[in-house]
Amino acid sequence: MTLYPGVAFVTGAGSGIGRHTAMSFAKEGCTKITIADVTHTGLMVTEQAIRAIAPQARVYVAQMDVRVEADIRRAIECTVERFGRIDYAANCAGTNSSPNTRLGWMRLTRPAGGGGAGIYGPEAASPDVKPSDFDNVFSVNARGVWLCARAQTRQMKMQQPLPSHDGRPGARGVIVNVASSLGISPIPGKTPYAASKAAVIQMTKSDALDVSHKKRHNVLLDEDDRSTELTRKLQCSPFDIRVNGVAPGITDTPFTRDIPHDGVAVRGMPVPRKSSPQEIADVILFIASSKASFLQGAIISADGGHTI
Repeated sequence: MTLYPGVAFVTGAGSGIGRHTAMSFAKEGCTKITIADVTHTGLMVTEQAIRAIAPQARVYVAQMDVRVEADIRRAIECTVERFGRIDYAANCAGTNSSPNTRLGWMRLTRPAGGGGAGIYGPEAASPDVKPSDFDNVFSVNARGVWLCARAQTRQMKMQQPLPSHDGRPGARGVIVNVASSLGISPIPGKTPYAASKAAVIQMTKSDALDVSHKKRHNVLLDEDDRSTELTRKLQCSPFDIRVNGVAPGITDTPFTRDIPHDGVAVRGMPVPRKSSPQEIADVILFIASSKASFLQGAIISADGGHTI
């Protein structure tokens, strides 16, 4: 076991990386888990998988749209009512597609004759991307992650630190945001998706500063041969909350089913294969654990070498 038993909150838990992350928390001894997603059917499958792993687990199923602040607030409040706190938050929800608010996220498909949309959303250079397509991707991947992390941080600030199982300093909470290797090293025709994931990376770093201990920095400035000492106060909150992220590469999820396992995109990587969702979940669990107690504002690339 690498985790002190706490309360886990996983978005995007209805499939892919989110599902495997929720299952991994159960494997590591978290018996109180909230699984959140916009699709109820996927959540039912995940809940069954968790109960098969940990029959004693208490699972709260939250059908939640990360674009809707009221949904997020309700899921957080219900989690705290049931379990008392939130210790590990994994924000895995994301999209490459156009939304249908009633049926969940519908995958964009490439029409006959080419063009249209691809694996990572609208497949076109910026001049040919519809503003609505750009907004659809950003509303989930960037704004949705921000809304979730914002609500999670507010709850964690009110908590006492959770002990660690290995004697290291505990934390009031840990947040792990899922970005993408395309947020670091984009490819042509994927501006909305790549930009939304780059936003996640910078939000993660900024939020990490905001929840770190308050510090004072003395800065010496040379100004016309005059040394002026300035004290710069970082207006950071003194809370023991860690905020980090993971940037997966091509992962074997429903998002990438159209990418052949032996295709050019895969063969061109130093590790020439797709990752499994479990491999990314393993990184998330490491970041959440006290073994990563010195990580703050870090983005771990788990992409088979794509961004080297």
